[in-house]
Amino acid sequence: MRALPVLSLALALFGGQALAAECPSLLQHQLPQLRSKETIDLCQRFAGKPLLIVNTASHCGFTPQFKGLEALYKRYKEHGLEVLGVPSDDFKQEAADTAETAKVCYVNYGVTFAMTQPQHVTGDEAIPLYKELISQSGQSPRWNFYKYVVDRQGKVIAHFSSLTKPDDPDLIEAVERALASKP
Repeated sequence: MRALPVLSLALALFGGQALAAECPSLLQHQLPQLRSKETIDLCQRFAGKPLLIVNTASHCGFTPQFKGLEALYKRYKEHGLEVLGVPSDDFKQEAADTAETAKVCYVNYGVTFAMTQPQHVTGDEAIPLYKELISQSGQSPRWNFYKYVVDRQGKVIAHFSSLTKPDDPDLIEAVERALASKP
């Protein structure tokens, strides 16, 4: 009878290690979902999928890019693309209230892709996800709506400034490369 609990424990331990081994370090994090008590388990949600990660802000001249990001997401989501928006006040243009942030994203721009609660994306306070993005790309976000394209293995394959719109041919090409990558 004691063998069953021991076997269950062994499977839990080794199963978790196998999952961690399959999930790239970039995604081995959880972030609080915007206007929710839920968290986004990045491994569970994004492992093996191409991903566009964007730091956002509600009161920025680039905020209208939400519309283009949503269009890009809708265009490629059936092919596996995921988009993760990470609001940040690092550049002093995010709403102080997450209800306002959510309104801008969900009501004003109709965002359906994953959004986190506001996070630090630069400097010593940057969350581990962004520290890894910066490490892999060699580039920290210089402003809001900086974009990182990540392949199915969790590797940054391209990054783009805030000036690059979601329909820019270079960004589209990078997204299509990420879609074509092998898991």
